[in-house]
Parts: sequence; structure tokens; C-alpha cells
Amino acid sequence: MSVAEAVDTARATATRILVADPIAQDGITRLRAAGDVEVATGLGADELISRIGDYDALVVRSETKVTANVLEAAHRLRVVGRAGVGVDNIDIEAATRCGVLVINAPAGNTIAAAEHAIAMMFALVRNVPAADRSLHSGLWERKRFVGMEVREKTLGVVGLGKIGFEVARIAREGLLMRVLAFDPLVTDDRAEQAGAELVDMPTLLEQSDIVSVHVPLTEATRGLIGAAELRRMKPGSRVVNVARGGIIDEEALADAIRAGHIAGAALDVFVEEPPPEGHPLLQLAEVVVTPHLGASTHEAQVNVASDVADQIVEYLHGGTPRYAVNAPTVLPEELVRLGPYLDLAHKIGSLAAQLGGQRIRRVVCSYAGELADTDTSILTAHVLRGLLERFTETRVNPVNAKLVAKSMGVDVDERHTTRSLDPAGALHVEVVGEERLFIAGAQYEGTPRITRINDFRVDMEPSGIFLVVTHQDRPGVIAAMSTLLARNDINIAGIELGRDQPRGRAVMLMQIDDPIGAGLLEEIRTTAKLDRLRQVHL
Repeated sequence: MSVAEAVDTARATATRILVADPIAQDGITRLRAAGDVEVATGLGADELISRIGDYDALVVRSETKVTANVLEAAHRLRVVGRAGVGVDNIDIEAATRCGVLVINAPAGNTIAAAEHAIAMMFALVRNVPAADRSLHSGLWERKRFVGMEVREKTLGVVGLGKIGFEVARIAREGLLMRVLAFDPLVTDDRAEQAGAELVDMPTLLEQSDIVSVHVPLTEATRGLIGAAELRRMKPGSRVVNVARGGIIDEEALADAIRAGHIAGAALDVFVEEPPPEGHPLLQLAEVVVTPHLGASTHEAQVNVASDVADQIVEYLHGGTPRYAVNAPTVLPEELVRLGPYLDLAHKIGSLAAQLGGQRIRRVVCSYAGELADTDTSILTAHVLRGLLERFTETRVNPVNAKLVAKSMGVDVDERHTTRSLDPAGALHVEVVGEERLFIAGAQYEGTPRITRINDFRVDMEPSGIFLVVTHQDRPGVIAAMSTLLARNDINIAGIELGRDQPRGRAVMLMQIDDPIGAGLLEEIRTTAKLDRLRQVHL
């Protein structure tokens, strides 16, 4: 073998890592513990595709787009590390399909993001940007920029994850503010540690002088604060968002500020970044803006680079990273038995979150029938993913689901029995929180079905939008609901009924074609005299 051939062979067998975006030098140094590191930033899409097949690991920030085409060309790629939190530039579905693990570093910028939220709050209430511009232009306008003190004011924190927790702690301990928090998954004990009082969302909106959002952007949180929520806020209150664009309805916020109901807003993030020219919020003097600087500190950049590098090294050496974004590859022999149940497990968890999910203390997953003698830990993880992902800034997946549950104070119990727990189901999930909720499911000819909700037998294919109703079994309930839906041009796709006895308690699963608003939901509940009405998306 020639020297050149020997070099080529060594390169082919050695672990190789490509750093495609600039990261702190400390991260590069740490990566060298796992293999050869090459730094090549600013690669175009075609050049990245042509080169990626030679690497085992890829490190990016937000500039490089890791598309399906890139992943399909990466024949030996095992892991993509995002030095930061957001993974919008990585095709997660394609990565999972290609067996590539995606990890991020959500904890490295906690302090930076929390401090930026506090800085934005002060800039807003003390008119710092406007006063700075005025003085730079040669004016001295002290009377124009009279501000507001935050001491003894009420801060509402939406989302009490890592960043929200730190914001609440700083506000309570350092600024002597009263802190209210809304987070369906956090216990009173956890909120107390942050110095916050857990309340429901309407109470938070109505009592807060400043509302700061710290939740991920998901289907559950998109438009979380819209026109109706802004109207509930105190006249003269303010809004801070350093989380993700889209959580607050930008048009509604601009309208509320122009109307004088909301005194101002401080925004680090937008739906479209950079925001387009003429964006309504950029035209308002009452709005303080920064170009997505929440994680932009020297310390945070070192932290995220080191964190993602350590996880890549651990994974390449056979370990389990702390912050995996997608599911690990399931072995083919496991997929034969468990594959059909993965979606069912996730849907059961999601249904449980939407029907209850308040201050969960315990989750029990029980397996019977063909699942009794199988390692079902991945199914339990999918249940937890569906249950917990709707309102946590941590991306929940089968790798980290139990760790996320533990961090939230949720006990997880997994049980197996060869005895049939229910003739209609093989997977049973009990969620204990403010209420007890029991959901069972099964597979029928490859189709997932929800077969039981609490004491009621049902037959529900968990896909679409449903109105889940509990009520007293009596004539006229369906007619009353149907009339109101028809009046509002909402089409009914199907109805599933269950009851414990004639004229007893009953459950109804009404599938509809389009989502409906909170106002119509309340009208339906009161008009049809329902015990409980929930809209769920599956």
C-alpha cells in the first residue's frame, strides 16, 4: 500500500467532524477528543452536499441549513449538533428518517436570555431607547421620558421552564416584584422555588403590569396571546417577548398599542426574521426591539459550543446525550412489534395533556397482551412526549422524556402483565394530577384507536379536531350542539357516543372540520348544559 493510499484509508476509518458555522474555540478543542475536526464555514448548499458524506458528525449554528438533501447525502453521518437552542434550520423528520441524531444546547444560554428579558423590561418601562435617540439628536427632554418603577409591580411569567424560572427568580429576589406564573406542567413547589405564584392564564393577564412569555413555539402556543388575551390585560400594561415570534399575535399587539390599551412592548423575536419593511410594530414608538439577541453574549456562545461538543463526544463514544431533539433509531426487530404502537402512544399522551394535564404528579403506563413481554420503554417515552411537549421549552423525545418528566417532578411507572387489563386495549395510561385521567388504546388492523376514556368505552381514531364532552345522558344534547355549530358554519365529521347507563353519565367525541374559538366553546357548553367540554387536536 502506498503512502497516499494509507492516508486515504486512515481518513476513511477515523471519526471526522465538520464544523460548518463559527463556534467558540473551546467547543472545537473539546470536539478533538472524539476525532479529526475540520472547520469550514460559509459552505453553500451544493458544496455541503458534496462534502458531507465524509463526516460522522456535523456542528452548526443557525446559518447552515441542514436539509433533507444534505442528510440523504450524509452516508456516514451519525449526529448533528446545534450550538444553541432553535433547530428550525435542521430537517428533523429527515434526520430521524436517515437515522441521524440531532442534539442542541438549550441550557447554555439560559442566563443570557433571562438577563435580556430583564434588560428589555427596564428599557421599556424607563424609555431608554427613545431617551437615547433624543439626547443623541441634541435634545434634553427629561419631562417627556418619565418612566415606571418595577418594584412591587406584578410580573406575569408565561412558561416556567429554565429561562422563565430564572426571570421569575430575578424579578422576585432582585427586583422585589410580585410574580405570577402560568405553566400547566409545573407544580406549586417548583413555582415556589422561583418565588412565583401559580395561577391560570386569565388571572395572570388580568393582574399583571408586565407579561413576559417564555414558552416554545408549538401548535399549542402559536397565537397564545391574541386580541382576546390582550383585551383581558390591565389598561397600561406591557408585554415582553424574548422567546419566539408567533407566540404573540403581532397584528393584534400593534392594534392594542395603537388603541392605547397596551402601553408598550419589548420584542427580541418576530414571526419573520428580519421583519419586513413596514412591519406595524416597527412603526410604533412604544415598542422596543432588538434583533434576536437573547443568546448573544460571549459567555453564552462559549457555553453552547462547549455543551454541544461534550454531547457529540459522549454520543460518538457510545453514550446518551442530555438534549436529544429527535428519537433514536429503533432496531428493526423492535419495530416489528412496537412500530404500530408508537403513534398510538404519542396520541394517548397528547390527548391526556389536552383533557387534563394540570400539575401532573404521576404517570402509570401499563402494557398487556402482545406488549406484555416486550421492552416498552420507547412506548412510555412516546406517551411522555405527547403529554409533556405541549408546554415546555425543552424539546421532548424518547431519549430525554423520562429525564424531562423527572425534572418536572413527575413520577413515571411502567407495568407489564400477561393478564388482559381491558378486552379493548393493550396500552393503558393513567395520569394523576389535579384529577385522575385514564386512557386506553389498541391497534385494529394497523390503525391506532382510543378505546377507553376514564369509565367510558369509546372507539376513536385519534386524528383531527375533536370536541370531547362529558354530560348527563338526556335528549337534546347533540341537537343543541349541532345547531350552534351549524350557525357558525362548523361542519361535523363524526360522532362517537358512550355512557355508563341510560340517563346516567355520558361521553361524546364529536369530530369537526375546523377549530373553534373560546367564545363559541363556552356558548356550546352553557347552552347544551354540558358538564365539561374540551377541544383537542390530534
